[in-house]
Amino acid sequence: MFGSKKDLKQWNKSRNETRKNLSGATRTRIRGPGDGRQTTPGNNVTFQRLSVAGIHVTGVPLDDLERAASTLIDALALRRDYMEISGQAFPETLAYYLTHRESPPRDLQHDDVIDLSRAVIKFDDAAEEQCVILKTCSSEDLALLQNLDRSSWPHSVTRFSLPGTLSTIFPGQHSGSCDSQEDFSGNEQLQSEDPWAGPQPADRHYVCRWKRGVVHVYRSAADVSDHRPLRYRYLPFEKYVEDMARLTAVISDGPLKSFCYRRLSYLSSKYKMHVLLNELHELALQKAVPHRDFYNVRKVDTHIHAASCMNQKHLLRFIKRTLRSQPGAVVALSLGRPMTLKSVFEEMQLDAYDLNVDILDVHADRNTFHRFDKFNAKYNPVGESRLREVFLKTDNYMNGTYFASIIKEVMSDFEENKYTYAEPRLSIYCKSAAEWGKLASWAIRHQVHSPHMRWLVQVPRLYDIYRINKLLKNFQEFLNNLFDPLFKVSVDPNTNTELHKFLTHVIGFDSVDDESKPENPNLTENMKSPEEWDDEENPPYAYYLYYMYANMVTLNQLRKEQGLNTFVLRPHCGEAGPPVHLCAGFLLAENISHGLMLRKVPALQYIYYLAQIFIAMSPLSNNSLFLRYHRNPLPDYHARGLRVTLSTDDPLQFHYTKEPLMEEYSVAAQAWKLSACDMCELARNSVIMSGFSHEMKQRWVGQHYERPGAPGNDITRTNVPDVRLEYRHETLVDELDNLFQKTMAGQNPHSNDITGSKSTDSASSNTLPPEHNITQIFYIYKTESVWVCSVGSETAGPISMKLSGNLRIDLASNPVKFGDDRSTPIFELSNCQMQLLFTMMIFYCWVYMGVDNNLHPLEKKIEENEYGEK
Repeated sequence: MFGSKKDLKQWNKSRNETRKNLSGATRTRIRGPGDGRQTTPGNNVTFQRLSVAGIHVTGVPLDDLERAASTLIDALALRRDYMEISGQAFPETLAYYLTHRESPPRDLQHDDVIDLSRAVIKFDDAAEEQCVILKTCSSEDLALLQNLDRSSWPHSVTRFSLPGTLSTIFPGQHSGSCDSQEDFSGNEQLQSEDPWAGPQPADRHYVCRWKRGVVHVYRSAADVSDHRPLRYRYLPFEKYVEDMARLTAVISDGPLKSFCYRRLSYLSSKYKMHVLLNELHELALQKAVPHRDFYNVRKVDTHIHAASCMNQKHLLRFIKRTLRSQPGAVVALSLGRPMTLKSVFEEMQLDAYDLNVDILDVHADRNTFHRFDKFNAKYNPVGESRLREVFLKTDNYMNGTYFASIIKEVMSDFEENKYTYAEPRLSIYCKSAAEWGKLASWAIRHQVHSPHMRWLVQVPRLYDIYRINKLLKNFQEFLNNLFDPLFKVSVDPNTNTELHKFLTHVIGFDSVDDESKPENPNLTENMKSPEEWDDEENPPYAYYLYYMYANMVTLNQLRKEQGLNTFVLRPHCGEAGPPVHLCAGFLLAENISHGLMLRKVPALQYIYYLAQIFIAMSPLSNNSLFLRYHRNPLPDYHARGLRVTLSTDDPLQFHYTKEPLMEEYSVAAQAWKLSACDMCELARNSVIMSGFSHEMKQRWVGQHYERPGAPGNDITRTNVPDVRLEYRHETLVDELDNLFQKTMAGQNPHSNDITGSKSTDSASSNTLPPEHNITQIFYIYKTESVWVCSVGSETAGPISMKLSGNLRIDLASNPVKFGDDRSTPIFELSNCQMQLLFTMMIFYCWVYMGVDNNLHPLEKKIEENEYGEK
């Protein structure tokens, strides 16, 4: 291989230099934050941070900032109330701000952190040559080398888990290393256990009654007569209308729109700077993690419809194979006469050989752009609704046999891929109360289940069509057909055991239809109630969504009392139509699908960012229906920090490959030049957004995934560097600080920050109350004509006392040394000297100059201690 010993030495030298450079890359040396402040003990993620300093860090006058902050905080508080009542998720950081009006201190979080030492590849001199002969092994072999825990499968911490879900990982517990759910030793148990098993509570004999479109639950028939329902919480329609009016006023407020647009533009620019400064550092951290890359991180398709979850070639092959193998199977009735599969195709003058994807004609093309009617027609193979009835329906003459078979083939593809999961939508049309029982019977009879899938139930907004065709008398019947079977089986699971089992795999509800249909979007308090709504006109989107939400709230409280799993609301929202749809989604939904119209409403977009609402976006679907690919706002949303994910929507209409979700990622990466870190961040978002169990998410993205920032990340599972998540968290905290500190400043005139500085380093906001540890350095400096005395402490909160004349005393939150040039202190004193001088100055100001307003409680305490007896 080498011509001489000299060549060998030269080769070794080259290898050493390469290894040295790589080692240096994985230990990127960076300077501290731009403002020079130290990080808090719990915040040890080092990267290039950006800081903004000045008297107006938000770029708007203080009056506009105060007004905008008050309005935005009120809107966020509204969403917190709606999420709390319904049992849906709300971000921990924002909840802390709304409760305490300050940023959550890092040292209040758990002390245990994820040990990444085993994830970093380290080489020393002794292992230098061994590195060359290291052997590789498959992920399955790697899993076999570890002693995995063969424990039983407990119920989920949040919503109870299913048989085969993974055990909860507690702090300090060894979690092992696996590459897919199939690698766990419990896989054999998965095959033998009943996948539909779940809690089986006893009959509570509750009585359910409808009142103005919302179910009320009573303990007994006597309580119904006495009008004493169980005290389940819910929000009345009048309150919802009032809150919607407030949100509508918010998004139409001119100064607020300007403020939100400025903040969104700042977030975009800040992200670009972050990428410029830290892109190589993030890439180096990803390279230092063995085995994990974008291909083997978990990805969940959080928005996909079951009737179109296969691609067109898959459907074509299935139809051909079925037609050849079962030509004599009776699949339908025509005028009371049985029809075989062969006769159905003979009527269309087709056979298995003639069929191709062009004849099938299920793929969207340029003619479907802004033509939702033509898009819906694409669900009919060969343009024939009979073929859709035969192959893509759960309730047909064959009891959905063919549809179950093709769905199970798609499930098999997911299981073969190992790292891809999905949440398909199954339809409940609400034409009959028997639909739920038929759907559950279809799933149980055909064993349509997989560890890689969970179901959502979509409700098409088609009341007007049913009313015109005399299928329903009023909108109340629509709601009865949707919720009556669910309440009945939740009170007594024995009334329909198949539905009870099926609901263990259902995670939520979706509302679907063409949002661009004309409607009157404004709600009023005197609108007709559902039992009075007997018009042939369709109710508005926000009307549909409220009654789905209100009854889901009651249903969740009942099921929680019974120990059963609960549901969330995840509607199609903002694909088209007026901004009111997004207002309704903001109040009622845990997360939404599409969200394209947010690009036109900066106030709502900023509120969605602050609330960290997940948005499942489908750029390829939008490209064929509503918005060209290059105009899609997904890269802008991602840069600004909105929690977006990629999803497929309808692979049958929009995708070509066997892995449509990977197709979405690959096209997005090429079109928008997404980095590996961006792709893995989108994948991580999809897992957290999904309705899979808490234990599964712990395995897939880390045991502390619910914590904000780097403490909630495990790069060995997500391949997302801590740098990226810490940047996201610190940026969000800064934006919340801008709002909440300004509202606090309006309430407390003594908490002014004379420097006006703001940094992305969260250390400035993670402070304890000012009564703690005010014992460091005393500084005096002059700003213009005002002398300022500053006491520095790493843990003390900011205290400011304005004295009459040109004197003010500040207790700063960090030991920043100021002088005339704001770089060096004029003098420093010990703790005792500082307290003495501080007391003397207060006494001087009190006796000779007088004090404006009231002193801070700490200063009051000092005054009483020194002069209380005087």
